[in-house]
Amino acid sequence: MARRQRLSPSVLVAVGLIALAAYGLAHSVSLTTILVFVVVVPSIILHEISHGVVALACGDDTAKRAGRLTLNPLAHVDPIGTVVMPAVLALSGLGAFGYAKPVPINPRRMRHPRNDSLLVSLAGPACNLVLAGVSIVLLRADGRAPLVHEALQFGYIGALSAGLQVLFLLGFLNVSLAVFNLLPLPPLDGSAVIERLLPASAWPTWLKVRTYAMPALLILVLLNPHHFLNHIFDPAQRAWARVLVA
Repeated sequence: MARRQRLSPSVLVAVGLIALAAYGLAHSVSLTTILVFVVVVPSIILHEISHGVVALACGDDTAKRAGRLTLNPLAHVDPIGTVVMPAVLALSGLGAFGYAKPVPINPRRMRHPRNDSLLVSLAGPACNLVLAGVSIVLLRADGRAPLVHEALQFGYIGALSAGLQVLFLLGFLNVSLAVFNLLPLPPLDGSAVIERLLPASAWPTWLKVRTYAMPALLILVLLNPHHFLNHIFDPAQRAWARVLVA
């Protein structure tokens, strides 16, 4: 039987970017929409790399041996989660959400498996919070933090320069990614807190829940019933904006 040939990530990424460009030529795509995509993809990739870096610090070199501690985006790209989904959501005005290929982790190689696994999981949201903090530092150092805060309050972010929009999105999107990933729902990073506290007797049920969790989560994000994502993102985004001009 002939072996099926799989497309490489680089080919799939190229196809996704060509499709995005084609959409942009056929429709009116704002600069802000493009910048959302440009900012969110590296943020997702850095989130994933941070898991591997902390795992290595805890004694697990699985991600390093798999070549996943590199900044080369092709090593981390999931064609759907890293290219297609963020592009579609950005173009449709539904925000920005995506994921990269999970970094391989082996808790049995860690010095303290249960506690270290929790640290590895929380490293991703921590990375996003650091990036959000970097945006504040850069905007305040530039002296235009009040301008960005005013633009946010009155809804004219799109009128800012591309550079200021990038710094704004770096903060706004990363604080959103952080709080979203901290939700205690599998396969999000916050579910590691639940796993750490679960008694052994509950694990069979939890493993069954995890089997169906990812499709359910994707449907929940795409449908966004009762705008539940707004109740998650809005408080975090307001907190970022307050710190920006504190």
